[in-house]
Amino acid sequence: MKEEQIREVLNTHWRASAEGDLDLEHDIYHDDAVCDYPQSGERIVGRINLQALRGHHPGRPSGFDVRRIQGNGDLWITEYTINYTDRATYVVSIMKFHDSKVVHETQYFSDPFDAPDWRSQWVQRIG
Repeated sequence: MKEEQIREVLNTHWRASAEGDLDLEHDIYHDDAVCDYPQSGERIVGRINLQALRGHHPGRPSGFDVRRIQGNGDLWITEYTINYTDRATYVVSIMKFHDSKVVHETQYFSDPFDAPDWRSQWVQRIG
C-alpha cells in the first residue's frame, strides 16, 4: 500500500472514531490484530474484541484532534488528543500494517500537567 493510501486510511479511521462509527473505525484492523496498552498492562487480541471494548467505553470521547500522522512503509504513528467531557488526554498510536490492515497497535495515553515555573526561562509555551 502506498503512503498516500495509508494516510487516507488513517484519516478515515480517526474521523470514524471521532464520529462514533465503530464499524468504519475498526475496518482498518486485521481480524487477528493485537492492540497493546502498556500503561495498564493490557493486550486486546482480535478486531472483534477491540471493537467490543471500545463500544462499551463508559465515557465516549466528545472528539479527537489529530496533531500529526507520520510514517513510512508499514509503520505509522499518530499523535492526537482525545477530548472527554471533563478533560483532554494526549495519545500516541503506533500502528504496524501488513497487507493493508493494521496487525499491531500500541497506544500510550497521557493526561496534561502544569509546567513547573523553574524551567520557564528555557521553554516556549505551545498550544
